[in-house]
Amino acid sequence: MQSKIIQLAGLVITIAYAAFIVWIYATEPRTFKEVATGAEVAAGTYQINQENFNSALELFRREQFRAARDEWQRADPAQGDARTQFYIAYSYYREGWGRVYHDQELFKQGVEAINRAITLQSAGPLTVADSNLGMHTAAELKTELEQGTERTWSDVNPLKVLRTRK
Repeated sequence: MQSKIIQLAGLVITIAYAAFIVWIYATEPRTFKEVATGAEVAAGTYQINQENFNSALELFRREQFRAARDEWQRADPAQGDARTQFYIAYSYYREGWGRVYHDQELFKQGVEAINRAITLQSAGPLTVADSNLGMHTAAELKTELEQGTERTWSDVNPLKVLRTRK
């Protein structure tokens, strides 16, 4: 009887260890801090650093988009918060937007960030209530970013200079 319990305990420990190894390979953490963050995400206890988020929002409002993205990356290292990813995508939009042309690379990175935000949204469409933004839903922002990455004949329209940034 006791040998069966020992065998069962050994089997459970082996399966748990194998699952841990697979999880490590799947998430590819580079530091122990990333391992801890990944464990928080898996356990459902992950939260962003609100102080870094607020400082990034201030930088964003002063149009320091790269610095704001760096702060948001520190606030959400696991890229697990939909609202933070929305703001990151919006910062790519704002920095890449131009009256004459759009920065294709920044818009592509914005599309990647907004896709992460859409994937992370929990219930219903992602909506951000910020009066400083021209677009409040992930769908609107994704449409603008995707249109900015496409090359069309409307790109040579001289009236394009008169449009406003959202």
